[in-house]
Amino acid sequence: MKCFKKHTIIYIVTVFTVAMFFSCKDNFSEVQKIGMSDNEPIGVADTINVVYTDSGAVKAVLISPKMYDYSNRDFPFYEFTQGLNLELFDDDNNKTTVFSDYGISYTNTDLIDLQGNVVIITHTNDTLYAEQLYYDQKKEWVFTNKPFTYVKGSDVINGNGFSSDSKFNNLEIFEMEGNITIED
Repeated sequence: MKCFKKHTIIYIVTVFTVAMFFSCKDNFSEVQKIGMSDNEPIGVADTINVVYTDSGAVKAVLISPKMYDYSNRDFPFYEFTQGLNLELFDDDNNKTTVFSDYGISYTNTDLIDLQGNVVIITHTNDTLYAEQLYYDQKKEWVFTNKPFTYVKGSDVINGNGFSSDSKFNNLEIFEMEGNITIED
């Protein structure tokens, strides 16, 4: 009888131990998330100054007082809550400057959303003022459906929405008004 109880206990302990090992799973990523809210950024950068170069030539300079990194989300993005200043340089080293009170850059779609006092000044001093502006990095396309003002030389164009390539060579304006010079 003692032997039967001893074997029964050994079997029960063995079954329990095996069940415990097979029920374990790798949850290291879940452990890492402890104490981190899904709504919180994975990182915060103060006073950033990022210089992007290609083949030794400066192509862009991004300056912002604060950047929040939400790359830990299913739809990752970077947020610039205190505005940004972006300088872009073309192949001839001509500078275009972009200012905005707020910006958000979506990683998966390469779409940038600029909001609040958006100003773009090209190397020829053509200037665009808008409440909100989107930039598609893949297509190098700028667009908005909000009011804007575009100043080119003595021409002042106002409208409610436009679409254009990033160099403003192919500009399509919606609900346009203003003073425009037409050449023959």
